[in-house]
Amino acid sequence: MNGFRARYGASPLHLALVLCSFALAAYAGVRLLHGDTLGVIVWFVGAALLHDLVLLPLYSTADRALQRLLPATGRRGAHEARNPVVGVNHVRVPAFVSGVLLLVWWPLVLGHVDGFTAATGLPSDVFLGRWLLVTAGLFAASVLCALARVVRHSVHERRLRDGAE
Repeated sequence: MNGFRARYGASPLHLALVLCSFALAAYAGVRLLHGDTLGVIVWFVGAALLHDLVLLPLYSTADRALQRLLPATGRRGAHEARNPVVGVNHVRVPAFVSGVLLLVWWPLVLGHVDGFTAATGLPSDVFLGRWLLVTAGLFAASVLCALARVVRHSVHERRLRDGAE
């Protein structure tokens, strides 16, 4: 077993799971390409180009600007090295989740689906408001987590200061 782990770099279970995931992806690819092969290929290439040439520079620039706006947080360690910026993550995580929800549900959120009311029993104009409420809830939860972190950090610093005196 150690020889296999030394050669492969992980356990046999990892290899079995990777092979199963490749088999599932191959099956999904064959099923997907069975219909409109050219359309699917054009969609994948277009999505890759849109992501790499438009979206990646946009969200990388936004993240850099956010890192400059929010101060670096974290305590200095034993070697006096700064911890990574963690305050930015309180904006990154809810923005990412909200973006994924919008990506998945954008036709409903933007009201570009006709006949969906018959399938769900919901009017098509409720999805934008609900997505905005979910986004607001995500950011509110993130703010609460950030406040809890600041309070916990200040209590810890006060205890250290009181113990040193």
